[in-house]
Amino acid sequence: MIKRILTVLAVAIMLPIAANAQKFAFVDMEYILNRIPAYERAAEQLDQLSKRWDAEIEALQLEAQNLYKSYQNESLFLSEDQKTKREEEILAKEKQASELKRQYYAPDGELQKKEESLMAPIQDEIYEAIKQISDKDGYQAVIDRSSANSVIFASPKIDISRQVLEKLGYSAE
Repeated sequence: MIKRILTVLAVAIMLPIAANAQKFAFVDMEYILNRIPAYERAAEQLDQLSKRWDAEIEALQLEAQNLYKSYQNESLFLSEDQKTKREEEILAKEKQASELKRQYYAPDGELQKKEESLMAPIQDEIYEAIKQISDKDGYQAVIDRSSANSVIFASPKIDISRQVLEKLGYSAE
């Protein structure tokens, strides 16, 4: 009798909780992005741009090093004014390299701006697909499993990555 009452109480308590249960889903953004050709092209474009900028910066740094070596070799023969002028040239070249590096790679630099302009449309498209799937299937939250470090396990049954790719018109394979 007591067992029956406890069972009825447990069901009565759990019923409202189950009625308010929220549905969650997971996506693997890495998996999705790696299957979108536009993302791959954008990543390649950013890589090429970065390599070109690295070469520019490296060339300036090499110029500064060469100026410094030349200065060291000739310093015994230079007047104080000439030494000062050479030192200023070396510092100016190092500063130029440093400024160029900052211009390209700072958090608000050219690479960040270019990445945003190339990736934002792709990310917006993915977000919209996820939103549509969530609205249709009643998910209150969708978590990116590739960046959710605290997720230890997530059932593949609630991974909607393939659905997102299909919604975008890409193959999930």
